[in-house]
Amino acid sequence: MSAVMIEQGLERNILIVDDEPLQRESLKQMLELSGYQVETADSGEVAIGMLQHYGFDLLLLDLNMPGMGGFGVIDYVMEHRIPSKILVVSGDANFETAREALGKGAYDFVKKPYAPDELLTTIGNAASKKELEDANDSMRQKLSESEYLHRFIVDHSPDIVFMLDTDGRFTFLNDTVYQALGFNKTELIGAHYSKIVSNQSKDQAKYVFTERRSDDRKSSNVELKLKCRGESEYRYFDMTSMAILPQESNRGDASYQGTYQGTYGVARDVTEKKNAQELINFQSYHDLLTKLPNRALMEDRLGIAITQARRNKQSLAVMFLDLDRFKWVNDTMGHAMGDRLLQAVGQRLENMLRKGDTLARFGGDEFALILPQITRAEDAGTIAEKILGELKDPFKLDEHELHVSGSIGIAVYPEAGSTMESLIKSADMAMYCVKDHGKNGYEFFNESMSEISTSRLTIERDLRKALVNDELRVCYQPQVNATTEKIVGFEALVRWQHAENGLIFPNEFIPVAEETGLILEVGNFVLETACRDLAAWRSDGVEKIRVSINFSAPQVEQDDFIERIVDTLQRHNLPGDCLEVEITESIIMNDMSQVVQKLRKLTALGIKIAIDDFGTGYSSLSYLQQFPINTLKIDKSFVGSINVNQGATSIVDAIVAMAHGLKLNLIAEGVETDPQLEYLKSLGCAEIQGWLFGKAESAQMTSEMLDRIRRGGCIRGDVAA
Repeated sequence: MSAVMIEQGLERNILIVDDEPLQRESLKQMLELSGYQVETADSGEVAIGMLQHYGFDLLLLDLNMPGMGGFGVIDYVMEHRIPSKILVVSGDANFETAREALGKGAYDFVKKPYAPDELLTTIGNAASKKELEDANDSMRQKLSESEYLHRFIVDHSPDIVFMLDTDGRFTFLNDTVYQALGFNKTELIGAHYSKIVSNQSKDQAKYVFTERRSDDRKSSNVELKLKCRGESEYRYFDMTSMAILPQESNRGDASYQGTYQGTYGVARDVTEKKNAQELINFQSYHDLLTKLPNRALMEDRLGIAITQARRNKQSLAVMFLDLDRFKWVNDTMGHAMGDRLLQAVGQRLENMLRKGDTLARFGGDEFALILPQITRAEDAGTIAEKILGELKDPFKLDEHELHVSGSIGIAVYPEAGSTMESLIKSADMAMYCVKDHGKNGYEFFNESMSEISTSRLTIERDLRKALVNDELRVCYQPQVNATTEKIVGFEALVRWQHAENGLIFPNEFIPVAEETGLILEVGNFVLETACRDLAAWRSDGVEKIRVSINFSAPQVEQDDFIERIVDTLQRHNLPGDCLEVEITESIIMNDMSQVVQKLRKLTALGIKIAIDDFGTGYSSLSYLQQFPINTLKIDKSFVGSINVNQGATSIVDAIVAMAHGLKLNLIAEGVETDPQLEYLKSLGCAEIQGWLFGKAESAQMTSEMLDRIRRGGCIRGDVAA
């Protein structure tokens, strides 16, 4: 019964300990009629046994019993700190006995025979006192736990928690200040806040660290630069602070400034976040390999330069420079050396420009220059000659001595065009004319260049024939799980088997296809062929793979873009989750409202969305969060610079961290070495694509590879074979 009472939380339960049966029963009945829960014991030994298993508020204890008497029970209760009130009910009325019982810890002494009312009153008083003591103990326990919890939260907070007195001196700091700034809190207690504030932040710090307001008027989200101990290093913190005011000070109103007792605040380290944001901002407008402005920033500056030239009636020149022998360097010495050459070229050109000129990497091995405020067109020609002269000197990279030349096209405002688009187009045409005429020189744009160059016209004409004569081919490059190295999918890549010129890669004809609108036919061919081949592999038992297909901006812009994909999948009896649609960042930024609607329709069908060449375009966090994107593909230019270029490695780190934070899948392109693979695996990059696991192969060779793997082979062994 006692155990039940304890489990149910009942109070005021009493244990009667007396060796006289009649005395026990009469007392029990009286107490139960008064509302108490009662248990009995006929000896001290039985009582102790019950105390070992159950709890009682009160013990009504007879002193004189055979065996262990009442004093033995009292000693046991006191020794084991049992929280029961002991009320001695005894026929021994000796004063010394009563004093001894009370001295040992009994609450009160009642002499037998007793008056029932007197006994009930005494029991009621004891029960009430016990209840108060229990309540006080419970409150003390809760306060202790609350204080411990608050101390734990403050001490283990990832943020610096601080308090200052009215003079701006620290009166409290948690241990996080050591982890964040390297200061032991004992070093700063009593010190003025200025000890940890950089000179650039002192004016702002004065308001944050001596804040006299609270509630909605408190300082919030103020960024300060704080010093690290013993170093010139600084870290950025997001500060929130408020006044410490008595409760009656009416919540910090200005009329109560006299009651200001100090400042309480929290400082959150946002250094990594700030660095990442700066990196993303830099990445949006700069080429990460050369650190030069990218196309977006170049076009912004060109727009401003045209406006100023128009207003001041001045001239300006736009130059396009293409490195003539760069492809040979890339093909024979590898992408890493090619990247280093681009960096060296960028540095050399940047050192020879005038203040106010802009040098940008326009893409690939192509650079663009803006020369504002030129007096005459010949000035641009003089600079072009200097650039060509600079390129004549060899570039010494490690033990290699590399030679490159350049083809430069020049467009002068306003003769060659009055808008940004026309000037860029004119400079591009002039550059291609230099290439057609033997390279390593420069030419100014003239009207005769307005006609499409012979080479581009030939590509368009031959491409139209290729679509009729079935000269296009779709090849497949494997995408593998970085950990298991098992194939998870393929990227479909188009090739042109030219009747006379042999195999042509997409970078040579896709730009022309996009300009002429032929990209729609090319894209439809790739979609149809890839789905047909995938259906064949699935019928052969290869089900858990997907195919990734690149879609250009003109394709995405078509009204029937969604319907064409759905129809193709249905005709080949393919589920949506076996297809991954790859688009570039520029497609997203061209028409956000329309693109997001189309992408959401695709994801509703189970189709995955991947951003191709991530990091080379806008790389905006806003669209990554807004759009239904599943995968980021790390551009091969960054992967190729792992362990070679610290800047590119940092970008890979940032992209991986960003993808993990947004719960996006990652595919690294262009993985060619085991060190690159191991580094990407250590970052948690899920999937890999590159020559380390195989180049793009025909559908027939891909089928044979899948068959060998099903028979027990592995992708690595297959590549080696």
